[in-house]
Amino acid sequence: MATRKSIEDCIQKCEDAIRYAQEQYKSGMEQEHYHDQEYTKAMQQIEEAVNDVSDLAHSANSQQREQLHRMRLQLQNLQNEMILLEHDPTVVGGKLH
Repeated sequence: MATRKSIEDCIQKCEDAIRYAQEQYKSGMEQEHYHDQEYTKAMQQIEEAVNDVSDLAHSANSQQREQLHRMRLQLQNLQNEMILLEHDPTVVGGKLH
């Protein structure tokens, strides 16, 4: 069974990854990916956080699983936005052209 502390630690790690990724996403929209290393690092942190949430959910109770599920959705949404910004040649400065 997942402990309350392990859930809190995981959520904190996820929130930290989200904050960092949002900074890099914003910077990516403004700089058009002149900072690829940081952007890639942010995407890796998001992926690690998604994996951690999934792993922890296996040993969580139903309330904890719901909390982790909501966090995973946030992470995956941001991950998808970052992928689209990084790979879509029609997106310049965060706007479609």
